[in-house]
Amino acid sequence: MAAVAVVDAFSGTDPVAEGLLELIKPAIHQLDLHVHSVRESQVELREHIDNLATELFRINEHQKIALDLDPYVKKLLNARRRVVLVNNILQNAQERLRRLNHNVAKETARRKTMLEASGVFTPRSPSKP
Repeated sequence: MAAVAVVDAFSGTDPVAEGLLELIKPAIHQLDLHVHSVRESQVELREHIDNLATELFRINEHQKIALDLDPYVKKLLNARRRVVLVNNILQNAQERLRRLNHNVAKETARRKTMLEASGVFTPRSPSKP
């Protein structure tokens, strides 16, 4: 939300604002990719914890000697709960990043159109100096 206010604060044809928008955009994209990979790791970790808890329950049921594995299972389930919580936080952060990236792209396109319409900015090919 604060980033949207910053983007809205730079109205007009400010080249500094354009430069800032162009700097922020790749950083947001890179951060989004990292958040996505962490979320995938979190899901994989949660699956491993579930499998381990199931295996511990199965081992405990088949043992002739009564082993008290309940504290370990509880610790695993507590770790799983924390993993799910972190995953939810990451998912919310990723959604905010996606919206911020969308707003930056929209604002950049709007400013570019405004500059082209005013004649201040003329689009040129990257190969031409």
